[in-house]
Amino acid sequence: MTQPKSSKWFLDYLSPNEAHMHGITDVVYTKKTAFQQMEILDTESYGRCLALDGKMQSSEMDEFIYHEVLVHPAMLTHPEPRKVFVVGGGEGATLREILRHKTVTHAHMVDIDEEVVMASKDQLPRYGAGAFEDPRTKLSFMDARRYLEETDEKFDVIIIDISEPVEEGPAYLLYTREFYRLVTERLTGEGTIALQAGTTSVGKLINLTAVHNTLSQVFPVVVSMQAAIPSFGLPWGFTLASKKNDPRTFTAAQVDEMIKSRVTGELEYYDGDAHRFCMHLPKYIRKAIAEQQYVIEDNAPLFTYN
Repeated sequence: MTQPKSSKWFLDYLSPNEAHMHGITDVVYTKKTAFQQMEILDTESYGRCLALDGKMQSSEMDEFIYHEVLVHPAMLTHPEPRKVFVVGGGEGATLREILRHKTVTHAHMVDIDEEVVMASKDQLPRYGAGAFEDPRTKLSFMDARRYLEETDEKFDVIIIDISEPVEEGPAYLLYTREFYRLVTERLTGEGTIALQAGTTSVGKLINLTAVHNTLSQVFPVVVSMQAAIPSFGLPWGFTLASKKNDPRTFTAAQVDEMIKSRVTGELEYYDGDAHRFCMHLPKYIRKAIAEQQYVIEDNAPLFTYN
């Protein structure tokens, strides 16, 4: 039996009874910010990684999967996205993928935790790949919900790239029906949103199903997706909602043509076949979405295990 090389380990708890172990070679950065515990780690298997509140957020090796699935289906669902709003997205990779769309003239990223963004710019430069310095980018540090409450701006696409809703964390009020109603008011007529929605593993679907059903209270089109992200240790879910257009109607050939004409550079994961694959959910997930009735509200939030 091959012995493990690492003597130091990071345990990403997936539930009270399950964890994914990552062998680490170096703790590059650790900081208790005003909002969360931040760690940047060099790992044996996935390169440099970001963890927040003890949970893996992204890795150099496979972050492209997460960020391409989060961003591009929503961007392509809108026929001509020009103004985009990003909730969270501290590493800069979500912003990077948005700015690959040729139609984008303005991308406003609002993250509550400036320390995470600054440390990511310094220690994870490959993630942003110059996105923070792009002239189309506006960067603000404040509560994104408060910003949307106070502005009258309209956006074509809103991408919500935040951590899971853990108790005492900064994100749980960004998963509620009240917040999604606010989002609809800030979207243009064909506006879309997308967010990560937790794991799609058997027996751990509450976050995905609750997000899906909460969005269905507000939007006429709601589509959940999944992708395998190895560094997360479990398959992962995403949910897209639209005020008008349904991305499930796109053929693989149509998605490939849209990518070719609208997106700069070569994508590593997402194409027409991946688009169809992400949206064809297995029976157990479809069944759970149909049967689960939980709606997340400000006074009845959902907390993922931390």
